[in-house]
Amino acid sequence: MKRFSVLGLALLAAPSLALAQGVPADTSLKVTFGGFVDTYYAYDFGKPASMDRSFAGGSTFTTQPARHNEFNVNLAYVEANLSGDRVRGRLALQAGTAVHSNYSGEPSVGVLSGGTLSRHIQEAFAGYQVTPSLWIDGGIFYSHMGMESWASKDNLAYTRSLTAEYSPYYSSGVRATWAASPKLTARVDVVNGWQNISETNTDKGVGLRLDYTATSTIALTYYNFFNGEAGGRQRMFNGVGMKLTPDAKTTLVAQFDVGSLEAAPGGGDASNWYGFTVMGRRALTDQVALVGRVERFDDEDQVNIATGLSDPFRGNGLSIGFDVAPHAKFLWRTELRGFSNEDSIFPNADGPGTVSSRSVFVVSSFSLIF
Repeated sequence: MKRFSVLGLALLAAPSLALAQGVPADTSLKVTFGGFVDTYYAYDFGKPASMDRSFAGGSTFTTQPARHNEFNVNLAYVEANLSGDRVRGRLALQAGTAVHSNYSGEPSVGVLSGGTLSRHIQEAFAGYQVTPSLWIDGGIFYSHMGMESWASKDNLAYTRSLTAEYSPYYSSGVRATWAASPKLTARVDVVNGWQNISETNTDKGVGLRLDYTATSTIALTYYNFFNGEAGGRQRMFNGVGMKLTPDAKTTLVAQFDVGSLEAAPGGGDASNWYGFTVMGRRALTDQVALVGRVERFDDEDQVNIATGLSDPFRGNGLSIGFDVAPHAKFLWRTELRGFSNEDSIFPNADGPGTVSSRSVFVVSSFSLIF
C-alpha cells in the first residue's frame, strides 16, 4: 500500500507538473484505489497426489480452483485507477494460485522476459481519448475475447467455463475502443500474441470485438483473433456470445467458440477445437442466488489442453452453485462441478498413473471487495 500511496501522490501532482511545463492542467483527474481478495477451499474427489488439479500428464486443467484439499488464495489484487477528461489508466498487482496456474505458460525468450515478473501484473495501461467516442490504450490489459472476467466476483458462476479458460485472459499491446453508437461498441487489439506478454516471434496478433445492445434485455457479442505462432503456424479464432436479462432476478449467458491452428510446415492437417457454455443465475432473495452451467469442450488435437496422454479432452461439464452475499462487500460462493470425457484422462484415487473418464470437485470461497 505504501507503493500505491507514492503512485497516488505522483498522479495527483500531475496537474502541477503540467503547468510548470506550459501544458494546460486537467482539473478533472481523479485517482481511486481498491482491491479484491478471493480465498477458497476445494476438494477434488479424484484426490490428485500432487494436490494440483491436473491431468495425469501434469498439465494444468483449470486455473480455478488450482489446488486440492488446501486452504489458499485464488486471486488477490490491489489497484490504482486514474480517470480524467482525456486520460485514463490502471495499475493492478496480483497473486494467488489462479495467477500461478494461468501464467505458467508465459514464454521466456531471452534474459528479460518470462512469468516470474509478468504474472504479478494484472493490468498496467495508459490511455488517451482521441475523440469523444474513441480511446487508445497501450500496455497490459484484459483480453477482448469471451464472456467471463478474470475476477470471480464479476462472473455468474464462481469457477470459469472451459471456453473462458482456453481463450486468453490478458494481452500486451495497444487497443482502440470506439463507441460507434449508444448501442454498438467496437474494439480492435494489436498484441504480442495468444495470451503472452513476452514476444515469441516477429508476428503480432490482431483481434476485433463488437458489443451490441439489441434491447434492454438482450446484448450480443462477436469477437475474433488472428496471429502467427512460433514456428510459422497461423491461429484463427472466432466466438459469439449473448446475455439475456429477462427480469431483475434472472441472467442467462451463452457463448460459442471455434478455433483452428494451421498445420506445421511440412504437411498434415490443421488442428481444430470448439467449445460452448450456457450459464444461468436466479436470485432467490436479495442476498441468495442459485447458479447453474452446462458446457462442452472438444480439443481432439490437444491444441489447448495437453493431457499428457494419447487421449484428448472431448467432454461435457455441469455445475451448480449457491451464492450468499450478507454484505455489499462480502460474498460466499459454493460450487459443485463435474466433467465426463469420452476417454479416461482424469487422475483418480486408485493410485499413481490411474485415470478415469470423470472428474468431480466441490469448492467454497470467501471473497472481499475493498
